[in-house]
Amino acid sequence: MYAIVKAGGRQEKVTVGETITVDRIDSAAGSSVTFPAVLLVDGATVTADPKALASVKVTGEIIDEVKGPKIDILRYMNKTGYRRRQGFRAQHTRVKITAISGVKGA
Repeated sequence: MYAIVKAGGRQEKVTVGETITVDRIDSAAGSSVTFPAVLLVDGATVTADPKALASVKVTGEIIDEVKGPKIDILRYMNKTGYRRRQGFRAQHTRVKITAISGVKGA
């Protein structure tokens, strides 16, 4: 069984026991978070109805915070001597999926 959840402006495919990296969540390590399900696949049964998915909750435990890859930003104008260099690393949170609840038979 797996689910597609909304996490940080994106959609992630998750299964129980999997670790995912999402945009930073402002909570301490060890705390619990829930994600709304967009799609649920249980064997041959696919559930995409919003009314049926309203009761489905995907819970996870926050493991830690990590930094994403460095993005180099370079600005350059030809023949003027204008050069600017800037870097950026996004803050991410690693979450371990613990349960997919609200499903009939789970």
